[in-house]
Amino acid sequence: MDAVNTYQVFDWLWTSGQLSENDIARLHKEGFTTIINLALPTSSNALKGEAELVANVQMNYFNIPVEWELPEVEQFELCAKLLSDLHECGHKVWLHCAINMRVSAFVYLYRKLVLKHAENEAVHPMVNIWTPNPLWQEFIEEVVARYKPKPYDHETHKLH
Repeated sequence: MDAVNTYQVFDWLWTSGQLSENDIARLHKEGFTTIINLALPTSSNALKGEAELVANVQMNYFNIPVEWELPEVEQFELCAKLLSDLHECGHKVWLHCAINMRVSAFVYLYRKLVLKHAENEAVHPMVNIWTPNPLWQEFIEEVVARYKPKPYDHETHKLH
């Protein structure tokens, strides 16, 4: 693979930095059905025409452009729903961004909050790639806070 920071998360999910044209052809031959890109099409190392290159080998392509300085909880939620749906349908997925920092943070949150993995499992592959900077640490905390169970008031029988 030409892509940097390539990691297998599960049999059905791999992550990396920016793919090359050769990588896309190889992924198709290896049985991948879907590529999800979290980088902006204007990223400095973006592959021009990536969506078309993926379509040309009859694979699915999704782009959720996450601005490095402005990640949004809704983008994580969209990515998590997409991953869950694709897995449920038996797809083999390659999830990438520019260098696997955005992706590794999203995968950490997906494993921790959606799949309910223990912290020592959920941190793979993020722990091997980077320690989130303050902006991304704040984003992670914001997502985690949104997923915390709300307290239940037994008197009013309502969530708070």
